[in-house]
Amino acid sequence: MMKRLLTLLSVTWLLNSCTSQPQATVETINCPSPPKSPPSFQLQGEQDFYNNLQSVQTIATDDTITFQTRRYDLTFCRPNQTWIVQEGTYIPSEKPPKDYEAALKRLGDPPYQTLELDGKSYQYRVLLDPNPFPNFKTEPRQVILELIKPEETDPQRQTLYTLDQVKSQKTGLQLGIPTITASLIYNNHLYWTIAPEQGEGNGGIATIASYDPKTDKITLIQPQELVSQQINDLAITGEPDQPIFWMATQMSGEGNPYLPGMGLVAYRPTSKDLKTYHLRNSPLVGSIPRELNLDGQFLWVGTGNGICQVKWKTIETSDSWQCWRFSLQAELPETGVEVYPSLLASTPQGTLSPNISNSNKVSDLDKHDKQRTDDTKNSNSVTSTPTQKPSTVEVLWWSSEDYQTNQGRYEVVYDPGFTVSLNDNGGISWSDLYQHSPNAKPWAAPLYWIGKDWQWSGDRFIRPFDGVLLNSFGGGPTGISTWDSPGQQRPEIYAMRGDLELIKLTGKTTEVHYYSGWVDDNSLTPYLTVIPYQKHQETQDNPLKEISKKLE
Repeated sequence: MMKRLLTLLSVTWLLNSCTSQPQATVETINCPSPPKSPPSFQLQGEQDFYNNLQSVQTIATDDTITFQTRRYDLTFCRPNQTWIVQEGTYIPSEKPPKDYEAALKRLGDPPYQTLELDGKSYQYRVLLDPNPFPNFKTEPRQVILELIKPEETDPQRQTLYTLDQVKSQKTGLQLGIPTITASLIYNNHLYWTIAPEQGEGNGGIATIASYDPKTDKITLIQPQELVSQQINDLAITGEPDQPIFWMATQMSGEGNPYLPGMGLVAYRPTSKDLKTYHLRNSPLVGSIPRELNLDGQFLWVGTGNGICQVKWKTIETSDSWQCWRFSLQAELPETGVEVYPSLLASTPQGTLSPNISNSNKVSDLDKHDKQRTDDTKNSNSVTSTPTQKPSTVEVLWWSSEDYQTNQGRYEVVYDPGFTVSLNDNGGISWSDLYQHSPNAKPWAAPLYWIGKDWQWSGDRFIRPFDGVLLNSFGGGPTGISTWDSPGQQRPEIYAMRGDLELIKLTGKTTEVHYYSGWVDDNSLTPYLTVIPYQKHQETQDNPLKEISKKLE
């Protein structure tokens, strides 16, 4: 896979990498300088959109807060309100196992981690009991938290949940491997969040465990609404007798380690009140919150699509949210790039050129706005109209055309867009799809359709980076796509993240206009930027709501 480094710093990158605000004096700024050239966005596969963009750690100082991913350091400079994108410096706290046998040994005997309280060390870990590793001949019956208190050597053991409980809650048929995803100290109590492995029958119960050194008791918090979720991170605000637990949640499944869940959750344990903030009901910039950082009156939320700074006390008001989204940019070569209507299309149907109109560069097919033309391969139609193009283009995704050579194409914003009609691929109500789940989840689309992972933004449907499912065992991520040829490795993808305009949706047919196209990956070199984001006002009602009523 060829991905060369960008060597010339563009003015556009400087504009997109930082959100310009009134500058503070030089003496007050203690922030890193932008790199001489923007870090390229290097890809080995589609999973790198998650590996490169999801925050795994935050570091805060008086002047900065840095969200670290495995690939980048994204630093917000407080004095001048700018973002600086640099090569990553994150170092995992533990080295990965050397081989499969070592991995199994670690799962059966996980290392203890440590929290410090009042100068004393508390060691802790979670594990399956009895231990099924390494031969898998023993079925675990419970998940255990072990805590070694200061000056003691033997652990105190607490059952978090059992296999019988998991089956009765219908969150799994067997116990998935548990992971401690967050640990913190609040009001002289130790807190941990435990997330179970999900998929292939594995499951568990989302759990917050608390230890009070004064009473030597471990308390479990397992809200019924969260039972099937995975908690990625935890922050606690409010008064000690009226705390608010802020949780970053998601779900996962077989071949899909990142599935949207309830989003950002606010839970008050004293009143049992629970509220959710996700992409469909709040200004949150992504589908899956991964990292939380409490910063006085602000709660920072890092997702796989961007970052939000939220005034947590007034979170219900839209002006309490300030968000930025990730945007991949690439300079267009002077010769321009040919645009294809789909990942596997053999004939380009447009051209992107810097700073000039493309009206004389599009094919005859493009000149007929929204006119349907049969394609002998898949009976889909594409149309386009010309528009003015800038010197850079936003890159939305990359997909492989051929797994053998790893040759691929970038999906890019293409303002004229194309129209495609998909036969035998319409919408269906959730009650018809899943008889046991008659209602759509609050964070899900009103009905099941091929664009269910896009969210209504007021006039179009949009899809964030972390709204794309990896689908490792099903031919890779898919979007607006079809499987048409025998032996086809990848579906014919028309849009993976391009904005959608819904033209027609019935029980058998889907017709959309998508504002994107595909270009060969050797023609562009993307780089990461962080730009302001504000959720559009819903000037129009979501058309899916009315359609879902007709399909019920």
